[in-house]
Amino acid sequence: MEKTNVMRVLDQKKVKYTPHSIGDNSTMTGTQVAQVLQKPADEVFKTLVTVGKSGNKYVFVVPIGKELDLKKAAKAVNEKSIEMLKSKELLPLTGYIHGGCSPIGMKKLFTTTVDISAKDKTTICFSAGKIGYQVELDPNDLSKVIKFTYADIAI
Repeated sequence: MEKTNVMRVLDQKKVKYTPHSIGDNSTMTGTQVAQVLQKPADEVFKTLVTVGKSGNKYVFVVPIGKELDLKKAAKAVNEKSIEMLKSKELLPLTGYIHGGCSPIGMKKLFTTTVDISAKDKTTICFSAGKIGYQVELDPNDLSKVIKFTYADIAI
């Protein structure tokens, strides 16, 4: 299997993970990705990038079957309001394209919040930074790679 930058970062930090290659999933819904991975939808997460009223950028990681609650998310990062980053701004800002965005290995470090539902999971899956690739790891191990907080941000 091809190694992505996310996998290389995890290797470098000596974080145990399981890589998954599911082919080109660019037309799959998050629920379909979970089915291919044979994982419950609440164990597969998507990475969303937002911009606050202040202009600061934020990363949120939420279960694929849920949506980001913009009000809860804004409160979690002490912003008056936040909105989703425009797709065309994603690649220059993060180095990732829509559908292949990972909380690990972005061009810059952004304030990152993971939905509280991940806290009690044994493992979670999320994008390995390239369409068709996912990594599965213990959410506690994610803190060895990136700084994040847990908050109730999904509906």
